Amino acid sequence: MNPPHNGAEQGARPSDRVDVYDTTLRDGTQREGISLACEDKLSIARHLDAFGLTFIEGGWPGSNPKDAQFFERAKDIEWKHAKIAAFGSTRRASLAPEDDPGLRALLAAGTSVCTIFGKSSVQHVTAVLRTTLDENLRMIEETIAFLRAHGRRVIYDAEHFFDGFALDRSYATETLRAAVRGGAEVVTLCDTNGGSMPWQIEAVVAEMKAALGHPLGIHAHNDGECAVANSIAAVRAGARHVQGTINGYGERCGNANLCAIIPNLELKLDLRALPEGALRGITELSHYVAEVANLSPDDHMAYVGRSAFAHKGGVHVAAMRREPASYQHIDPALVGNAMRTVVSELSGRGNLLSKAEEFGLDVPTGAEVEVLEQIKEREARGSSFEAAEASVALLLRRSSPGYKPPFRLLDFKVIAGQREGVGTFAEAMIKIAVDDEVVITAAEGSGPVNALDGALRKALAPVYPAVRDIQLVDYKVRILDGRDGTSATTRVLINSRDAHRQWSTVGASTNIIDASWHALADGIEYGLTLAAREPQQYTSTLPASEVA
Repeated sequence: MNPPHNGAEQGARPSDRVDVYDTTLRDGTQREGISLACEDKLSIARHLDAFGLTFIEGGWPGSNPKDAQFFERAKDIEWKHAKIAAFGSTRRASLAPEDDPGLRALLAAGTSVCTIFGKSSVQHVTAVLRTTLDENLRMIEETIAFLRAHGRRVIYDAEHFFDGFALDRSYATETLRAAVRGGAEVVTLCDTNGGSMPWQIEAVVAEMKAALGHPLGIHAHNDGECAVANSIAAVRAGARHVQGTINGYGERCGNANLCAIIPNLELKLDLRALPEGALRGITELSHYVAEVANLSPDDHMAYVGRSAFAHKGGVHVAAMRREPASYQHIDPALVGNAMRTVVSELSGRGNLLSKAEEFGLDVPTGAEVEVLEQIKEREARGSSFEAAEASVALLLRRSSPGYKPPFRLLDFKVIAGQREGVGTFAEAMIKIAVDDEVVITAAEGSGPVNALDGALRKALAPVYPAVRDIQLVDYKVRILDGRDGTSATTRVLINSRDAHRQWSTVGASTNIIDASWHALADGIEYGLTLAAREPQQYTSTLPASEVA
């Protein structure tokens, strides 16, 4: 007789509780371009555990040394919330469970939970496994019973279940019955090819719930862009176990995205998936996993993306200023995100007023109209202020009667060329007004922009030592219309930072040096205004020799 499952081991399960099973460390790493070292996997697992997930699938022991190392090291970690699961397949058709090397590796992993996948489709049984339908049923039942007899909790993943159900519903159902007989505590229905529609998922899950009377789960892929919707449909039909990955990482088009599923469960379906208050950490978790995976976060991802609560249209922003819920489906703070206002040629007065409030600026009455016209006029000439909020802040500051810029350009000259025996060179001479004093400096650089940067810093350092702490960290150039050839308008975006924050500025011109100067000068001016507002934070950490 198999040991009792689920209820007997964990106690009665609340009907509003959904167990979240994360497979980022296995299925997620099957995404093209992702490769996680063992230390990366352990670090992500710790964050997933602290977040409060129910299960964390660590990998497939026996398939590669990295996964075996993960499980060995995981044994020494005290997991606060999650159970670590090891993944594997049913026994081979020709072997008894005790002789199967894959099952021995699962036991050696030492996890309390094992997840086994098996075939649901007659097509896969006969064409892929090349065995009989009856033998496949025995493989499922005997594998699970073997692991149960060794004290493991077993989750069964019914691979290709929905496609198999469409081919032969009777046989697909029998594979689930075999898993239940073996002692699986949860039977997970997998949309492995990712092509099912939500109404199909909901109908099949409801039918299986009625037929089996056993806990069901869902594992969806995103090939039809329906993985999140399919997961929610399954929960509506009675599934209380949901598998997915952080940020939807996975093979082909990805897996069901837990960063959307979990907020939907808690905020839309009023179900519990996390410890109380944990949902506020989901945005930070999403960005952390992206960072470890060496991928840029998707700004437009629901709930956790930087643009998820960003408002650009003037009508929208005007309404938001009167009623924050008018163009937002939830309070962004519930998922650890924040509302943002984007400024562009589509903006209205409300966008500028919201930005001024965000920057802590007092804008004179009517000044926002003038600034808005400047933005629209500059965007018509090639600038883009959506990703250059520091340039917006400077336009707003300059609209205040009492604002005095830290410097003013009088003129500059840049020489670039090539010398025999030396190679390429760049020199810049700059004349600026600083506190009504004219300062002339020159500097060499690896290129024209680098030389300009060096000359400007050399001129400013004696009066504004905080300039030494401002670093240029990124320089992007975009040709807006290549049909104009070398006379095309060029947009330059510069990212700068100090020890406390990062900001972006923009310039645009048919002259790339002119465009670069505007972005560069705005970046330095913005950094100096920050230093003037918070002087106690800006004690220089760079030697004077590094100014140029």
